[in-house]
Amino acid sequence: MSLLEVKGLKVHYGGIQAVRGIDFEVGEGELVCLIGANGAGKSSTLKGLTGLVHHGGEVRLAGARLTGLATHAIAAHGLALVPEGRGIFGRLTVAENLDMGAYLRRDRAGVRSDLERVFALFPRLAERRDQLAGTLSGGEQQMLAMARAMMARPRLLLLDEPSMGLAPLMVQKIYQTIAEIAREGVTILLVEQNAHLALQVSQRGYVMESGAMVLSGASAQLANDPGVKAAYLGE
Repeated sequence: MSLLEVKGLKVHYGGIQAVRGIDFEVGEGELVCLIGANGAGKSSTLKGLTGLVHHGGEVRLAGARLTGLATHAIAAHGLALVPEGRGIFGRLTVAENLDMGAYLRRDRAGVRSDLERVFALFPRLAERRDQLAGTLSGGEQQMLAMARAMMARPRLLLLDEPSMGLAPLMVQKIYQTIAEIAREGVTILLVEQNAHLALQVSQRGYVMESGAMVLSGASAQLANDPGVKAAYLGE
């Protein structure tokens, strides 16, 4: 069953069309990746889904129409974005950032339970809960951005370039955690320039070029596609 259904999604910045009427879907419990070169329209797609930029087309989450809703209303429907560049609140502590992730929730017992859950997923954050977020390393900030999104208890978690700018060892840790979150049953749409990583961790994938969807299929199938190998896997 499809959790996210997208039809004819368009995103434009002035006269520049970044996303050109794409269709795709993400099933309940799936980890789906969206790969493509820099500038292909991947991040713009996520911004369109979350209402951060004006778009055309139709977006539905669990049957509910999100098109035209304000960003905070879309978040209330269960969509959480971990943006490229992390977007943490540097002058707040780790714990205060996590509280911000749960700002729409009223189930305090559930919030406390989820706080323990994210500290189990990210033990380093538990050690630094009283530290200012701006003093964390890049990898720790990425962990915090993911943990903050998890505090919203999202139906669908959107991850935008989680490996960007991180050392290889930290990238490995981040991707181990993404796999763990997926095993817990959280539905994930992953945007990633590192196609190797994205195809390894996901079940299905879509390939974007110049704002259009050009290919889709099982991740293993895409990893063996000659065109994908040549363009994105360096083979």
